[in-house]
Amino acid sequence: MPREFTRKDIEIFNKLAPEAGGRLTSREAGHQFPFILRPVSHKFAESPEDFRERLERLSPDELDYLVGLALEGKEDVQSLGEDFEELAAIVAEKLSPERAKQLKDFVGVF
Repeated sequence: MPREFTRKDIEIFNKLAPEAGGRLTSREAGHQFPFILRPVSHKFAESPEDFRERLERLSPDELDYLVGLALEGKEDVQSLGEDFEELAAIVAEKLSPERAKQLKDFVGVF
């Protein structure tokens, strides 16, 4: 069962994917997205650079919130592919290299 998005989740999703028009459902699957980052990476961002630009819109608090969800297993970062490196780079820049290392260790990237 997918987690219920909080108001904060919805605000972050809309900031990362404004072209979704506030719609939190997958057109293909017909159900609510279970995560924030995976659909932004797989359905909205056109390239790793685009994904990075979208992440740069987030405040440090919003970014740290997403990292916390990922470390709790509530946000999927393992299936981001090459976009994961962009996420880790933004986390290192906006939060800290230590926080990026936590995320990489969680995923098993060294």
